[in-house]
Amino acid sequence: MARKCMAAREAKRRKLVEKYAELRKELKEKKDYEALQKLPRNSSPTRLHNRCMVTGRPRGYYRKFGISRLVFREMALRGEIPGIKKSSW
Repeated sequence: MARKCMAAREAKRRKLVEKYAELRKELKEKKDYEALQKLPRNSSPTRLHNRCMVTGRPRGYYRKFGISRLVFREMALRGEIPGIKKSSW
């Protein structure tokens, strides 16, 4: 499991991105790059990184489900994800 501070930091970044989204859009349309640079760094959406909602793991992330491959496998085996079951042939 990832450190909790990493997941908290990512949540803080997501909040900042949402807060400054409109302002960033307006400044980009006006091409006011000086004002854009004065905004907080973490308000840029490119600084976000997808993390598992359960464990906080940054790698092996499935966007459709919002969880990592390890958690996905466990939940699928327990039948917690509707429409997903382990294949066998």
